Amino acid sequence: MPYVIAAPCIDVMDKSCVEECPVDCIYEGERKLYINPKECIDCGACEPACPVEAISQDRRTAPEHTDFVEDNRRFFVEVLPGRDAPLGAPGGANKTGRIGVDTSMVAGRP
Repeated sequence: MPYVIAAPCIDVMDKSCVEECPVDCIYEGERKLYINPKECIDCGACEPACPVEAISQDRRTAPEHTDFVEDNRRFFVEVLPGRDAPLGAPGGANKTGRIGVDTSMVAGRP
């Protein structure tokens, strides 16, 4: 997974990163955005666009946010609440629109 979005995005979701992403791989949950690891081309355009510095490469994630590397992956490979199947790699966030749910880790945060 090249880039991940961590805790600073929760309840902020500025979406400046979405506008910069050339492959439309940033999906919208309820409280946070998620980068699809199968669709991300590791270009880094999203990282400087984030006003809360929530985005980093998976291998450069701050120690306090390392759980978000796996959590970002779970958003796409596990069945999220209210859905019948994993999101997978649908080929762009514009195709799916707002997903509107989060992983249990994000949903359970205060």
